[in-house]
Amino acid sequence: MEVKLIAHTQLSEDFLYELSKRSYEVFFDLTEDKITDGQAVALTAIRTCYSHNKPSEIILKEANKYFYRDATDGQGGTEADRLIRHIVSSKHLSTLEHLTFTFAIEGVSRALLAQLTRHRVGFSFSVQSQRYCRFGSDDKSGGFRYVVPPSVEQNDHARREYELAMIEIQNLYDELRFLGVPPEDARFVLPQSATCNLVLTANLRALLDFYSKRRKGRGAQWEIAELTERLCETVVAVEPWTDPFFEQA
Repeated sequence: MEVKLIAHTQLSEDFLYELSKRSYEVFFDLTEDKITDGQAVALTAIRTCYSHNKPSEIILKEANKYFYRDATDGQGGTEADRLIRHIVSSKHLSTLEHLTFTFAIEGVSRALLAQLTRHRVGFSFSVQSQRYCRFGSDDKSGGFRYVVPPSVEQNDHARREYELAMIEIQNLYDELRFLGVPPEDARFVLPQSATCNLVLTANLRALLDFYSKRRKGRGAQWEIAELTERLCETVVAVEPWTDPFFEQA
């Protein structure tokens, strides 16, 4: 399994340019990642609901109050951190939907895909097609690849039987193709363990909800639990302030 971040919410060049002309300190802290783009967007969305200032002016006019003052709730961080904690605890989570993350997810099973696509609100999927991608031994793919569950991997006899079954399935797929069966029909014999690649885009609110349901220790199957942890780690790497909210999920 590979999880790579393709894109995430970024402030526009035009917005940063206007900010640089009017508040160099805030502009510098944003470009040096002392304040992340995600924090800036989150603050803008939250304060838009309660401020008389225009959304385009909130960072300019309210940064000093929120990013440069210690949190007044005694829980550490800045007033921006306090505000976001308050929003999360009060469940005003629509304000976190403005932060999105796009992932390349590679080498996961179709069994995982079936579980993953049950999460639809706030998620978008583009999945490698078994209809248009060919998985014959002589195709560019070199045959289908598959995931081996740990319970099978750790049992030598089970592993041998499992691998023999995969070989038989590959042979059957190849034979069907040789007999003129189109790939879209030959794929019917491919197992749930067959791997696929996908692009996933999700907003922060959806990811927090997903994490609360699929994280390790919540009864999720091992593969999707591993994916859940990888997604969390990837988000936290670019938006460190989100870490406590995943931990609390």
